[in-house]
Amino acid sequence: MDRNAFVSHPPVDTEERLRGFRGKRVLVTGGAGFVGSNLAARLVKLGAEVVVLDDLSTGQKELLPTGLVGFIHGSVTNDETVCQLSDGAGFVFHLAVQNIVLSTAQLRQDLAVNIGGTLNVLMAAAKQPVPPRVIYTSSASVYGNPRILPIAEDEGVSILSPYAASKLAGESYCSAFFEMYQLPVSVVRYSNVYGINQSPRNPYCGVISKFFESCQAGQPLKIHGTGLQTRDFTYVADAVEATLLAAVTPRAEGQVFNVGSGRETTIRDLAGLVSDVVGIPCEVEYVDRRDIDNVSRRVMNVERARRVLRWVPNTPIDQGLRLTHDWFKAHGAGAS
Repeated sequence: MDRNAFVSHPPVDTEERLRGFRGKRVLVTGGAGFVGSNLAARLVKLGAEVVVLDDLSTGQKELLPTGLVGFIHGSVTNDETVCQLSDGAGFVFHLAVQNIVLSTAQLRQDLAVNIGGTLNVLMAAAKQPVPPRVIYTSSASVYGNPRILPIAEDEGVSILSPYAASKLAGESYCSAFFEMYQLPVSVVRYSNVYGINQSPRNPYCGVISKFFESCQAGQPLKIHGTGLQTRDFTYVADAVEATLLAAVTPRAEGQVFNVGSGRETTIRDLAGLVSDVVGIPCEVEYVDRRDIDNVSRRVMNVERARRVLRWVPNTPIDQGLRLTHDWFKAHGAGAS
């Protein structure tokens, strides 16, 4: 079965705009990861010549799509490798990242990958005779606990974790390279992306995958804290579409875009939604809050992306959860 059979498809006008990838060499760092593999698969279908760089620290080779021009088992911390792979690229999508859970425990590695790796990507791109368009994937974590909801891009940042600090540093380098070296670069800030390829076998996967796995196994859904904290859950196909549009929209250069659903969901309500989709009543177990669970509310304002990229999220959470569960069942990823 096609691994991407459950990806919703964008409108025809979007398909026309994405034809610019056909025949272009594209580098995807972190392309064996959850979002990266979805992005790489979409680019292959668009006719791009895709090369993936991934150290497989959390990525999985089995997630890589067929039709890649090449896969390099390596790290963005190796500047020579990044330079070689950037040669001749028309686009560079930089998704390689130290996971938020790992970053808290491995601070120096967090700095090396999230900041040093991003600097390597930007420097390699800037050295090319015709610099590629660079898309840097950041995170809504940079907002911390915002004062105003929904969160707009010009909302002040509030850094509450090493991961957020390193992602914001990467954004700052992107801005500096755009202003000083005229490097065509855009930033997308993801909010709690979920969906196909997010296997619960990865110990650092998101809460939705863990909920599906536990519910199907008849185990309680573990909620850290009260469960009243909210998140803006974004289906992966929507996040991929926004990322691609940021790469082909000239007006997007030098800008930052929120990528979310625009809907606020409590973790307690999420547990109920997952239980409904699986069709099995699931108990909930409340456990201690983790160090990374320090954001009380999150919902994104995506008006800038709508206005500039002509993008809107088109997968409501109930539909996205059904698509995710269908993929789990088809691939034996923690569901029947």
